[in-house]
Amino acid sequence: MHNKIDNSYKQSKYIYDDVITHSKWWSKLYMKLFWGGVDDNKIAEKLLSYIPKDFSGKLLDVPVGTAVFTHRKYKELENAEIICLDYSLDMLELAKRRFRENSINNVKTIQGDVGKLPFSDEVFDILLCMNGVHVFPEKEKSYEEIHRVLKKGGKLLASFYIKGESKISDTLVKIVLAKKGWFNPPFETATSLKTKLLENYVLENFYTDGAIAYFLATKK
Repeated sequence: MHNKIDNSYKQSKYIYDDVITHSKWWSKLYMKLFWGGVDDNKIAEKLLSYIPKDFSGKLLDVPVGTAVFTHRKYKELENAEIICLDYSLDMLELAKRRFRENSINNVKTIQGDVGKLPFSDEVFDILLCMNGVHVFPEKEKSYEEIHRVLKKGGKLLASFYIKGESKISDTLVKIVLAKKGWFNPPFETATSLKTKLLENYVLENFYTDGAIAYFLATKK
């Protein structure tokens, strides 16, 4: 399964940014036809706004992807300790290049698996997980690891695909994206996700935009 995921992102590494930032005519059309015009740029902007400008704690970004949405924010967080982790070496290399080109020196990049995070318990003040959970093959283990490394009172900022909100998005995921390894079942619904989060977190904000859920939660 991990090889399938790795291969899928290897194949898409040169179009990944264009798709999620809607920077090309075809990516805008793709998002409009299959995702109801979901704006990943606005979702990322909203989630990143929850990180204070004077934040000086420890932040884990998993998966970092290409850092297309996050690099400008990280450049502002001069006093923060930021660790960016991704399973895909292709994505990680693009992120590292972006950090170098923008002279961002407060970030450490690590290749790793969210299902087995190489960190001690309760070490991060913020955990950012954008466009990640729908990719993770071991969902329950991933949830457990995210909860484990986050401090009590720490913030979880996340966005990912949920089923049951858009028939055309659900069909695309089932017949194309899941088969190719970009997405991996099982998938949450809005209701099941809220129920799961409320077991271990105080849900500060929860939004849906088409088939994407995004939220701010505080670890109990």
